[in-house]
Amino acid sequence: MKHYKGFRVLTSPIHLHTAAANKTPVLVFQEEELIGSGVIEEVTELSVKINKDRYMREVCKFVYVK
Repeated sequence: MKHYKGFRVLTSPIHLHTAAANKTPVLVFQEEELIGSGVIEEVTELSVKINKDRYMREVCKFVYVK
C-alpha cells in the first residue's frame, strides 16, 4: 500500500468503503495541503463526503489517521 506523508493511503474503492463502514477517521490531502478530516459519510464514484463536505476522488488523497 502506498504512503502519503507517512500515512497509509486508501488506494481503492474498497478501502474507502471499509473506512466508512468501520467509521475510521481519515485525513484528506490535496497536493501537499491538508484540507479535511473526519469519518467518511458517503462514497460515490466521483467524491467522498466527510463532515457534509464533498472531496473529489480524482484530485484528493485519503489517508488513515495514525
